[in-house]
Amino acid sequence: MADIGGRTQTLHQRILDDIEGNIVSGQWPPGHRIPFEVDLAAQYGCSRMTVNKVMTQLAKSGLIERRKKSGSFVTRPQAQSAVLEIADIEQEVRSLNLRYAFRLERRQVRSATQADLRALETKQAEDVLAVACIHFAGERPFCVEDRIINLAAVPGAAAEDFSKTPPGRWLLGEIPWSAAEHRIQATAATAEMAAMLGVAKGCPCLLIERRTWSDAGTITYVRLTYPGETHSLVARFTPASR
Repeated sequence: MADIGGRTQTLHQRILDDIEGNIVSGQWPPGHRIPFEVDLAAQYGCSRMTVNKVMTQLAKSGLIERRKKSGSFVTRPQAQSAVLEIADIEQEVRSLNLRYAFRLERRQVRSATQADLRALETKQAEDVLAVACIHFAGERPFCVEDRIINLAAVPGAAAEDFSKTPPGRWLLGEIPWSAAEHRIQATAATAEMAAMLGVAKGCPCLLIERRTWSDAGTITYVRLTYPGETHSLVARFTPASR
């Protein structure tokens, strides 16, 4: 009986690892129908009860959704960002138990335009570094980052190619910021944004605009665009003193 129990536990972990691996790797994307329990039991040569326990565990962890009479489906994970914090996008992705990656789309050092000066809310910038990249959760685009860095405040950024380290993480590690401002709004994906996010044109998106400052002036202005159905914002606060 002990041997049987040990074998059952091993099968349970094997099935769990296999399904989690398919989900986390992106091989089974959100909405994918997972094989029926009876089919998984036949595949692994175990009882349906063993498979049912695995599916229950996956549902509790939020990786799958069980629908009566329809089967089990990979859920669309929803990330949460703290409104009053500057979050690391990689940490947001890894909190979903998904593999993180990013891809640099463009990088350009240029003379600051009037639009750049308005975005940075400064008149001091002469040159800026414009950077755009796509962050991925598994195989799917997680968000698009479109950033302007004030080289008068962060001259060292001009020497960084940002092909291996995302600009947001680099800035957090290189220069202390003293103030930040968030502006949050809903927007519809343009044709270019839709192509980068892998969604339909006009798809509802969540746009976070952020400026950060240091004693040297405005550090950066960034636009982070997320597919609306996969992201939410959380704010924690206490009552203002009277």
